[in-house]
Amino acid sequence: MDQPQEAAPIAAGEARDKTPRTDRGRRTLRKLLDAAAVEFGERGFHEASISGITRRAGTALGSFYTYFDSKEEIFQALVRYMSEQLRDHVTPLVQAAPDEISAERIGLESFLGFVREHKEIYRIIDEAEFVDYASYRRHYETTVARVRQRLEDGAARGEIRADVGEIHAWAIGGMNVFLGMRYGLWDADADISEIAAIANDFIANGLKKRD
Repeated sequence: MDQPQEAAPIAAGEARDKTPRTDRGRRTLRKLLDAAAVEFGERGFHEASISGITRRAGTALGSFYTYFDSKEEIFQALVRYMSEQLRDHVTPLVQAAPDEISAERIGLESFLGFVREHKEIYRIIDEAEFVDYASYRRHYETTVARVRQRLEDGAARGEIRADVGEIHAWAIGGMNVFLGMRYGLWDADADISEIAAIANDFIANGLKKRD
């Protein structure tokens, strides 16, 4: 069983600041989070262990407790970390798009590529529903909030319909999640550019019959 090393006592109500203060500390934290992604992704939350995380990270067990107090705490941090990684991967690409319709195509295409490189994200986010529901909900709410902001910005520029809002953003977000599952996790050979183009046509034109 993983046991923390003894630390200096903390006064009641006093929170310990575990933010790394050096480049070395930040590198160690990232190594732990990257190792946790592999450990949780392969073994699931309940079978994963702190010793497995530190072994994968190549760090001492004591290093873990410099930044986290428990397996639950690093799991919560990991959900935030992966959500931020996804944001940082997609955002610069969609911001460079020439218009909002193109931005949604580029966003989906880059998301599918990210999933293929980080397949553990689906298992981790799915488990978060039962391990830490607040993190699970926050991931999807913040992701869809970015979609909604893109849509509203595009509407303000006159590129798409003016009445876009929350429901449109959740519809696009849900479509992306399931396309990511189908063509990011289950089918690594499909052409993600073609998938994104078809989905983008659906966003732009819907199911209305064409003459």
